[in-house]
Amino acid sequence: MSPDRPVGDLFRRFRDRLVVEGPHRLGGPGGDNGHGAKATPTPGLFRADVGAREAGLAPSPPRDVEPAGRPRRRGGRGGEELTVPPATFTSYYGRPILKAPVWKWDIAAYLFTGGLAAGSSLLAAGGQLTGRPALRRAGRVTALAAVSASAYFLVNDLGKPSRFHHMLRVAKLTSPMSMGTWILTAFGPAAGVAAVAEAAPWLPERGLLGLGRRLLPPAGNAAGLVAAVTAPALATYTGVLLADTAVPAWHEAYPELPTIFAGSALASGAGVGLLAAPPAQAGPARRFAVAGAALELWGSHRVENRLGLLSEPYATGTAGRLLRAGRALTAAGVAGALVGRRSRVLSALSGGALLAASVCTRFGIFQGGVASAKDPKYTVVPQRERAQRRADQNTDDSGPGAGPNGG
Repeated sequence: MSPDRPVGDLFRRFRDRLVVEGPHRLGGPGGDNGHGAKATPTPGLFRADVGAREAGLAPSPPRDVEPAGRPRRRGGRGGEELTVPPATFTSYYGRPILKAPVWKWDIAAYLFTGGLAAGSSLLAAGGQLTGRPALRRAGRVTALAAVSASAYFLVNDLGKPSRFHHMLRVAKLTSPMSMGTWILTAFGPAAGVAAVAEAAPWLPERGLLGLGRRLLPPAGNAAGLVAAVTAPALATYTGVLLADTAVPAWHEAYPELPTIFAGSALASGAGVGLLAAPPAQAGPARRFAVAGAALELWGSHRVENRLGLLSEPYATGTAGRLLRAGRALTAAGVAGALVGRRSRVLSALSGGALLAASVCTRFGIFQGGVASAKDPKYTVVPQRERAQRRADQNTDDSGPGAGPNGG
């Protein structure tokens, strides 16, 4: 210890006195204080504390005394000891806790085109089974165009076409991405064959092309039904895919997202039928519009009211504006489809409104999830609420009377 430091000098002198005179000369318990009387120790002080007091140092607290301000156990008895006081919400310089999704607008477009392909193939199957050729033709052509665009957006996000091929090496039932890749692979060729079959009447009647003219219609009918069977999975798996991520607003809305996407797919398919088919053949499209609007509006209402704090990203900002526009367009499209049963113009306007509503809904859900990942409060606050509910439940379970024979 350096002798030019005051505290070090005092301690050195105290140590020298202790060696020469002994502890009884320094006021220890039972020792002589130099005036013929035993020194009475101060309560709560040890021998070292007396010397430390002479040296000008603060005494150490007694070991049998609980330090002041020691945190008590949760619930007053048992349980986990709180080592830190409850803190208000904060984050490291306000930075997000989760890394926001790196997906761009092409994934939101992929969500829309996948739903449009599914809804259009269902519409085409309805036209095929009810003898409405215009409705069948519009649904098949739109389904092929939409699934082709969907594959383009997906490959564009992956960066390399070979990555899509690599995902087909395995089939993992617990992975929405793996299952979605296989669903898209099964749906695409079926939708393609069904759409190509619509060109059969343009082929010559004789020769090799004439054989294709005769074989394409039955093959197209079978392929159209296969696509329609696969369509519900194609329409909803993207909702499961979003809910399977750690993004708070998507993960917490796992019961509603598949329903919203199913309703949006039906509404977009109905929009195609109302735009392309004459009013006399648009009956299935109007029914699709009503069913899809009911599912979509119910799911949107749930995500904006059931999730507590996590409903906020869907009600504010860009996502809130898109979802409100989607609801308004859906309601207008359904009303126009029901009122304009004999008006070609009104049916077309209703179909356009339903397609625009589907775009707004998909992009709104996408933007809501991205916003919830960027703000750390949507990660921390729900986690603390869940932890507090578990703690309250454990306290109730271990309270008086708990147990197999508790009263």
